[in-house]
Amino acid sequence: MHKPPIHKSFLNAFRGVFVMIKTERNFQIELLAFLVNVILIFYLKLSSVDAALILFVSFAVLSAEIFNTAIEKICDIIQPDFDKRIGFIKDIAAGAVVLMAIASVIVGILVYWKYIF
Repeated sequence: MHKPPIHKSFLNAFRGVFVMIKTERNFQIELLAFLVNVILIFYLKLSSVDAALILFVSFAVLSAEIFNTAIEKICDIIQPDFDKRIGFIKDIAAGAVVLMAIASVIVGILVYWKYIF
């Protein structure tokens, strides 16, 4: 199979991100949280290490949401009707997002605590 040029690959990847922004409510909420974190990084003058931690967990949550959405879309194509097994797969994928979100909140508390108090 012929691989597209590298710039086309990047364009396709960014198109996927823009589709997520446009169509997925949870991604929009998580993106808003990311933007709040970016503002806090500059406002509170976080160290490079602390800023990197916050950015890492923020991008991890966004990435987990993208994987979750991809899994859900594949499941919907494979089995458009209700199926307990598909529901279980979707729940597992959503669980990964929830765990990453919890981890990001914990990291946020640990990092921001010393800057706020």
